[in-house]
Amino acid sequence: MEMTFDNNIPIYIQVLEYMKIYLISGVFKCGERLPSVREFSTTFKVNPNTMQKALAELESMDLIYTERTNGKYVTQNTELIEKLKDEYATTLAKSYFQGMKRIGLGKADSIKYLEGIDE
Repeated sequence: MEMTFDNNIPIYIQVLEYMKIYLISGVFKCGERLPSVREFSTTFKVNPNTMQKALAELESMDLIYTERTNGKYVTQNTELIEKLKDEYATTLAKSYFQGMKRIGLGKADSIKYLEGIDE
């Protein structure tokens, strides 16, 4: 789970984005207990305060919750996770099509390029 950071964006925001991807991709499953702040900060090589700030933001978005004395858990609200996944996928798709438009390709041609890519 090592991350590469962009010096132009606050680290906690980058950690937050990575964590959202881990949640929507199923790395951390609904209802699953998350590692401690200390474990996360060691794994990601960030200050525990930075990690705590990112986790607090996830909690304010209702993507995780805290059980007193038991730690933090991923929300069990699968609809919320799916909504976040849809939003993220839409953002990625729009970015792709905008980039293709800048080089003079329309949607149909852009889709042909996608279909020609091997995973």
